[in-house]
Formats: sequence, C-alpha cells, structure tokens
Amino acid sequence: MCEEYAQDGFGGTLHKPSVDTAWFKARKRELKVSDERIAETIGRDRTTVTKVINGDVRFDLSYVDAFAAILKVPTSEILARVGVTIDEKEAAPAMPVSPAVGLAADQPVARSIGAGEIVEITRLDLSLPMGPGATVDDYVEHEPLVFDAAYVRSFTRTPPYRLRLAAGAGDSMFPTLVPNDLVWIDTTQNQLLHADRIYAASINGGAAIKRLRPVAGGARILVISDNKMIEPYEVEASEVVIWGRVIRFARDL
Repeated sequence: MCEEYAQDGFGGTLHKPSVDTAWFKARKRELKVSDERIAETIGRDRTTVTKVINGDVRFDLSYVDAFAAILKVPTSEILARVGVTIDEKEAAPAMPVSPAVGLAADQPVARSIGAGEIVEITRLDLSLPMGPGATVDDYVEHEPLVFDAAYVRSFTRTPPYRLRLAAGAGDSMFPTLVPNDLVWIDTTQNQLLHADRIYAASINGGAAIKRLRPVAGGARILVISDNKMIEPYEVEASEVVIWGRVIRFARDL
C-alpha cells in the first residue's frame, strides 16, 4: 500500500519508495536495457534512474508509462513493482502539461517578469571532451538555466525537458566548436539516423562530442573530428551510446 505522496522540486507527484530492485535489474538484463536508455526516455539523467531503481529516491508516478513501455510490461506491473495499487495511482494528482511548449509533467510552466513563458534547461556538470574522452560514471547536474520559451521554440520543437546543455573541452572539433562552447543537445535524437552530424555520445565509456558516420552496414561507426590534425577512427557500433544530437551552440566573445 502507498505510505506517502509528496511533491518533488518540480511539482511532480512522488511515491515513497518500495521498489522491487531485483526485478527491475533482472528485467533490464533480459531486455538489454541500460539506465542511459531509460534516462533518455524519461528525460532525466542516468544517476536519477539508478537511484529510482535502487529505491534511494521516491518514485515519480509520471515515469510509470515510460518504464512500462521500455521494459515491455503493462503499467500495472510497474506499479506493483514500486508498491502502488491502481487505486492509489488514480488518487494521485495529475501532472500538468503545457501544450504550448511541450513541457513534461515534471516541468511546470513559469513566467518571467514580462509575463512571457520561461523554461528550465538542465545543464550537465560535465565537460564533454572533444579530445580522447574521459571516463564518465554518472551525470551530475548543475542548477538549470532559464530561457524564454519563445526563444527555445525559435530553433527547436523538442520539449524543453528533453534538451540538455553541456560545455565542451578540448580542440578536436575546432574550428566548428572551441573549448567552453555551450552546446545544446537534443536527447530525442539518440539514434544514428543522419551521417556526419555532431552527436554527444559515450565512446568506449568516455564522453565525447564527435561527428559520427555508420560504416560496414551499420556494424561499425566512423568517429570524425573536425580538427584536420586528428585522424578519424572506427569503433564497433556496440561501443557507442548516443545521448543526443548537438543542434546548437553558444559562444562567449
């Protein structure tokens, strides 16, 4: 039975954890589903997903449908595995969605002093190397940055909760990107559907911003740096986890 409902920092409804961690881990292994993939689906970072599955944080009921879809089970199964009955789920207050900006349930609409809608974009506490790439175990988030919703809509229709900001480091993508450029990452574009576009990805466990090109019928990926001093190299497709496509960058003068 449900012991407690609470509000998270975004206004979402949370359930006191009673999570069947062993079941979730076994189901992930069976389907070969990673925490990164779940994180991309629910619009959160991998650390949050790990904590949710381990029962270290309250289970946000807005995640239920996404978990059910990715783990290929009915929503009732997910609810049972987190200790929630159907009646309790229906008793939980609904999450608002803003059709104007495509906000997620956990991202309420806010307004600026000028009465325009504003949105928060998560900024990752991660310097995505544009060189060899450092090992990344977890994603740790800074305080989100606030933007005018109309500005964000002017260059993407992707819901703000699926966007990420990250600062680059290194010069392997020079002259396209330079150190400390703030890149916008669209996490809905996490499949290699467009050759030679710039993606944020984990390559052999290291974070990188690179151009990616499928080769050998998609079995391998050619990793390309814009810096002509750095030779492209191939890796197995299984060694690459795409977080999203870089769609925009900002640069200080």
